[in-house]
Amino acid sequence: MIFPKIEHLIAQLKPETITVARTTLLQPLVAYIQAKVDQNQVVNLHFICTHNSRRSHLSQVWAQTMAHHFKLKNVYCYSGGTDSTALFPMVAETLRKSGFQIDKLSKGKNPIYNIKYAANAHPIIGFSKRLEDDFNPTSEFAAIMTCDSANEACPFVPGSEARIPITYADPKAFDDTPQQAEKYQERSLQIATELFYVFSQIGSNS
Repeated sequence: MIFPKIEHLIAQLKPETITVARTTLLQPLVAYIQAKVDQNQVVNLHFICTHNSRRSHLSQVWAQTMAHHFKLKNVYCYSGGTDSTALFPMVAETLRKSGFQIDKLSKGKNPIYNIKYAANAHPIIGFSKRLEDDFNPTSEFAAIMTCDSANEACPFVPGSEARIPITYADPKAFDDTPQQAEKYQERSLQIATELFYVFSQIGSNS
């Protein structure tokens, strides 16, 4: 079972508020996942942003959570960047406030986080890494571009079967402002809502 606070948040999401323009943008990801499910194949989703610090992590965590929520098996979510920096602390704090269990496994410039959304599910290991890092898949995956700069910098992602731009505004713009926590939560909820919509569209192959 997903942790109750996260389930409560999911129940409050309003996918019906997603614009037609955004649902059109999300459709290639729906189609990719559905095709894999229909063929009983593993679904590898690699969320890519420039620094793998904010939007790509939020997307990875929410995608893995939504796959579990909709009882889709063999879905594995990853994140990477054109460069590596660190998982931004406000991302971890935003997820914690949403009900995720967050434990910092290491310190330093690029800490490693253990992120759990359910008691009996594998935790997500969160840290910043380049998209070609050994931690990430090298073939048979969809590359989902979560920021404009990564989308422009990576016209081709080696090993990917599909390249799907689903970009989000960067909450970094509000760092060190009174709106920081609010804007990170806003972006997290947008990503959660859109990924809820994506996984809600997937039909069973049985």
